[in-house]
Amino acid sequence: MPFVLVSSCLLGNPVRYDGAHKRSGSAVLQRWLAQGQVVPVCPELAGGLPVPRPPAEIAGGAGGAAVLAGLARVVDPQANDLTGAFVAGAHEALRLVRKHGIRVAVLKENSPSCGSSHIHDGYFGGTLVPGSGVAAALLAREGVHVFGEQEFDAADALLRSLGDAQSP
Repeated sequence: MPFVLVSSCLLGNPVRYDGAHKRSGSAVLQRWLAQGQVVPVCPELAGGLPVPRPPAEIAGGAGGAAVLAGLARVVDPQANDLTGAFVAGAHEALRLVRKHGIRVAVLKENSPSCGSSHIHDGYFGGTLVPGSGVAAALLAREGVHVFGEQEFDAADALLRSLGDAQSP
């Protein structure tokens, strides 16, 4: 039974910057939970950030890969540099992936850590741009298939195909 990495906020844990959660009602997620396949992660907490905390965005909407390459920073609205915590949290997510042999992750879209296809533009105006968060970028770079929370069915289909491919 393969494990799946899932953003803690999607599990109903109040770990978001504002102390809220974004619990998913996905039937796929409920099945994974019942089968004991879910490994929860909040890269921002894993990187040492508190709850609550100021919102954060990748400056200029540069994306997680640019942050990992040292070409962009993660900042709060007062321009405080939070890059170190985001990179540390991404590496903790990668540690979990390696520990559990995870090949599929479902992460919270639009997040500077977990966004898989969209993030905020870095100007704190609510504008989304194509791109990935720091943890999502690191996991994808390391071969993990990263999905957003609207893609549980696609993640499940891939997980099943990977499981079938591993069967003797």
